[in-house]
Amino acid sequence: MCGFIGYINGTNVIDHHQTIENMMNTIIHRGPDSGGIHSDDKVTLGFRRLSIIDLSDVANQPLYSADGNIVLVFNGEIFNFQALREDLIAKGHIFKTQSDSEVIIYGYVEYGVEFVKQLRGMFAFCIWDKKNDLQFIARDGFGIKPLYYSENTTDGTFIFGSEIKSFLPHPSFIKELNKNALRPYLTFQYSSMDETFFKGVFKLPPAHYMLIQNGKKKIVQYWDKKFHAKEAPIEKYVEDIRSTVRESVEAHQISDVKVGSFLSGGIDSSYITALLRPDKSFSVGFSDYEDMFNETNLAKDLSDTLNIQNERKYISADECFEALPKIQWHMDEPQSNPSSVPLYFLSELASKDVTVVLSGEGADEIFGGYSWYQNSGKMQQYEKIPFGIRKALRGIAEALPKNQYTNFLIKGGQSVEERFIGEAVVWDEEDALNVLKPDYKNGPSVKSITKRIYDEVPGDDDVTKMQYLDLNLWMPGDILLKADKMSMAHSIELRVPFLDKEVMELAKNIPSRYRVNDIDTKYVLRQAAHQELPEEWAKRPKLGFPVPIRHWLREEKYYNMVKEMFTTDFANKFFDTKQLVGYLDEHYEGKANRGRYIWTTYVFLVWYKQFFIDMK
Repeated sequence: MCGFIGYINGTNVIDHHQTIENMMNTIIHRGPDSGGIHSDDKVTLGFRRLSIIDLSDVANQPLYSADGNIVLVFNGEIFNFQALREDLIAKGHIFKTQSDSEVIIYGYVEYGVEFVKQLRGMFAFCIWDKKNDLQFIARDGFGIKPLYYSENTTDGTFIFGSEIKSFLPHPSFIKELNKNALRPYLTFQYSSMDETFFKGVFKLPPAHYMLIQNGKKKIVQYWDKKFHAKEAPIEKYVEDIRSTVRESVEAHQISDVKVGSFLSGGIDSSYITALLRPDKSFSVGFSDYEDMFNETNLAKDLSDTLNIQNERKYISADECFEALPKIQWHMDEPQSNPSSVPLYFLSELASKDVTVVLSGEGADEIFGGYSWYQNSGKMQQYEKIPFGIRKALRGIAEALPKNQYTNFLIKGGQSVEERFIGEAVVWDEEDALNVLKPDYKNGPSVKSITKRIYDEVPGDDDVTKMQYLDLNLWMPGDILLKADKMSMAHSIELRVPFLDKEVMELAKNIPSRYRVNDIDTKYVLRQAAHQELPEEWAKRPKLGFPVPIRHWLREEKYYNMVKEMFTTDFANKFFDTKQLVGYLDEHYEGKANRGRYIWTTYVFLVWYKQFFIDMK
């Protein structure tokens, strides 16, 4: 796990060595062990290394082919690198390191850009092919590793790298807020477009690569995550999951440094921990509301059962509010998923003992774990009524005051494309538009963002459509981004065995009724996990990573802290601050639960202050 930054030189005359040093220094947390630079007439590359496999200096990056024509910077791990290496050696290539990085160089030399299809792992990399004047930039199939790029410069410099903050020291980069990003953020709680909160800075989509040659750019998709169910007895899929996930965990634990696991009380991290059997697991809870927001006792019980040492930490509200500016600085863009906060402290805890941790991200999206995917019994009965009738009843309900009954009729008369925008829903879009100032209302609608993904799977059933949307929007935009940024903030590598190409290829075949049914969510995965875990763990419902934000915001200290932010001059630039304070007062006085509205807005303002007021 490392980080890189690079650029194709523009027309301005600058000191490339000093510039890339300054850019690298902003991401030193991603690679505290060493750094390296390549600079020539066309391209400048910088790399920060966190040593995981082949700890020797010879594996330092940038890494070169034997003839010096190919230059590589690479962030991540390739879990099938040993088999690929043997193949390439058989074809005559000579390796000078034991690292997985060198496999990418000679894989490209042997097979060209299509070699990316053979990679099994989490990665973002750039290959600079001097001889062919070709820049080849690629990102892994799930988006586990971040990769940004921009041409928003004064002289045509093309910049790319692992974190946006590393773009800022380049003298030609234009730092400007993307006004269109705020509207959808309020509803999604994360940056949901390819263009980021920095105008002209984009995310390379997962499972895509970019080619830059002779001034022309081309983006290509090389893999997809579409489901295509194949009928087979559920017992077969249970055994296939058991063997495939076990093999994935074995591949993901390859390391020359210590490996641990994150552990909550849920099935996903428990299953990974039971297969890994590390020396230590790591868990966090909240000291102020221990009874309601604490899974550490469950984690401790499972660790004791598995004979694993469990390290725990309890976090206070003061610690969380104090760390929030630093968390948002590491995130690069505003991200108000409350679980980012405990994940930051969990990573800090683990960093004291290990350099690599395994975690359970991805199981919900792949195997159907979210409650959204499972209709209530009442809704299942209601959906037996023809859709035309339900749609008419919806029209009537929409004209009536909102309550649980009208909401039920409205939902029952909507298609899945209308009612489901992803796992995260914070601000109602109408409320968001009402609180935004005119300059910030012109961003894309929520439906326009989800539509392009739904349009790829028009014939799938509702469960599959929802999973596909989350796999392509929520997971890379929220879940995986915070996993990468919060772990890297503390210089540790987080690996996610469920998000493995082989696991996904298996999951694509599983019929949706085995994923989600009347009995449970993640049904077939729970059957597989039951072989490794006590029954109570395999059947435990999903809890997420609960954070007591709504309680904190009813305490005078934090109410005042947020109110002070809501009444700043720069808050008034974006929002009707009278409305914001009204929501805050409603919540503080217990008249309504506005916790997520308040937190999402507060996080944006904390982020904006970090990057556009405090950082000039």
